[in-house]
Amino acid sequence: MADDGKQGKALGEYAVKALKLKRLAVIDDSTAYGQGLADEFERAVKASGAEVVAHEHTNDKAVDFASLLTSIKGKQADAIFFGGYDQQAGPMARQLQTLGMKTTLMGGETMNSAKFITLAGPAAEGQIASTPGAVLESRPNGKAFAAKYKAQFGQDIGLYAPYFYDGVMLIAAAMKAANSTDPAKYLPALQKIQYAGITADIAFDANGELTHGLMTISQVKNGKWEVISK
Repeated sequence: MADDGKQGKALGEYAVKALKLKRLAVIDDSTAYGQGLADEFERAVKASGAEVVAHEHTNDKAVDFASLLTSIKGKQADAIFFGGYDQQAGPMARQLQTLGMKTTLMGGETMNSAKFITLAGPAAEGQIASTPGAVLESRPNGKAFAAKYKAQFGQDIGLYAPYFYDGVMLIAAAMKAANSTDPAKYLPALQKIQYAGITADIAFDANGELTHGLMTISQVKNGKWEVISK
């Protein structure tokens, strides 16, 4: 998957350059994931020439965000980026609506879920989140993978399932290339691999990061996540 740096950068640049937002607020859940992603978003917003009017912190158990949102309301933010998970983003979207705030809520892949839409209800409409990968249907084997997944498990594909699948198949491909299951032998092959995965054409740089970390940005429209940038 694309790392937090790529994802936060893509979201921050999209907010400023595509959405033309000038004043952004940030809230994170104080976890390594949430705060790390939020920090990268803030960095990208500032680098793109917009202003971060507030950066607030909560925790990953909180459900009442009224005081944080009221404080941000007074600073007239165009949008709020939340670094955290759908179980908190849903109530946050509802509380934005209760406070009469027209502010768009943005988030990462842990907000881009059916659970967020269920928890937020009508307040989910118009909110924006990213996914660190290509639209599965756009990949050569994406539709077939999704169909097989549903046939096997009786439900729509989970967010991380294709990434786990690619991870397993990457290691298998490296083992085949090295003709060995010894990590000392197959890890060098993994570092040099070029693999057409379900989620992306996968290769790694010298730091082990994806050389082509794809990103998809979606918005809730008519109660469903719809891709708006890829």
